[in-house]
Amino acid sequence: MHVLEGICKFKKGLIMNLSRNSNCSISNFKHNVYPATYLVIFILGLIFNLVSLWFFLTVWKTNRKFGPVNLFMLNLVLSDLMLVCSLPLRAAYYLMESDWVFGDTLCRIMSFLFYVNMYSSIYFLMVLSVVRFLAITKPYTFAMLKTSRSAWIVCLMIWVLISLVSIPMLNAGTTKDLASNKTKCLELNPDYNAHKLFTLIIANYVTMFFGIILPFAVICICNIFVVCKLVKIRHMQGTERPRFRKSIALVITVLCIFLTCFLPYHVVRTLFLESEQDISNNGYGESCKYTERVRKAAVITLCLAAGNSCLDPLIYFFAGENFRQFVLKQTSEKEIEIPKYTRRIQRQ
Repeated sequence: MHVLEGICKFKKGLIMNLSRNSNCSISNFKHNVYPATYLVIFILGLIFNLVSLWFFLTVWKTNRKFGPVNLFMLNLVLSDLMLVCSLPLRAAYYLMESDWVFGDTLCRIMSFLFYVNMYSSIYFLMVLSVVRFLAITKPYTFAMLKTSRSAWIVCLMIWVLISLVSIPMLNAGTTKDLASNKTKCLELNPDYNAHKLFTLIIANYVTMFFGIILPFAVICICNIFVVCKLVKIRHMQGTERPRFRKSIALVITVLCIFLTCFLPYHVVRTLFLESEQDISNNGYGESCKYTERVRKAAVITLCLAAGNSCLDPLIYFFAGENFRQFVLKQTSEKEIEIPKYTRRIQRQ
């Protein structure tokens, strides 16, 4: 009896393990990580970008025009705000245990907005690096750009290009999970076969080259020339140390955004798609360790990619025309008003 009972328990445990590992699911991990992270990014990103937008509107009211740097950064703010405003819906989806109740159209728009934000942010960061390179190393060329409508044309070209390239994301609508009777969104379609996954992998490599490698190379080259020029000017003309530090801080900030938010996401996305293709061809196998690690890494790096909307205001602080003075002025005014109010109460 004890032997038979032990065999039954063993078979029951084996069945439970097989069912648990049948699809190497990380649902609990996603339901814990995504909502908390998205809501934090939403709150911080909304505050930082609304302050930034307030500054740019103040500049427009005062001057009735934008310099090229402020214009590119204003477009970066608008891009970040689009993503930030979509995050509560993403968080709600995972809080409801991966059940999308907002309709197929909105599901498609969510995927579209994410990629438009990410790649428009990358290209605006690239353009800002090029403009800064021209301002420091080619001042006459920068003067021509500053007095023409070239900056507006560049912004329009970036928006049109990124929007056209991201149109395929509008095909990523909702799917019905028959097992759980839930509507899935924002996830890789489980019905994709090996051929479709192979097409996604090829598209991923093309996107990786034009969306991250090429812009990152341009940014690195521009920043190397900028730093070399600043060091040379500092030694020859005695440039003020705070200005030099501010320029170096800007270079470090842009590189950190790329290395923290964008590059890890693209690398892990490649590994994730290749892993899913292997599963489609060969099944899950005996162990889920590698699959689970890749899927969890995909969740983390996706959150980091969304977090760029919180880090972009640091660029405005270092590179924005008078943005730093604007922030410091608003802060100092509040600090001055509080003691006056306190003294008035004390007199009463």
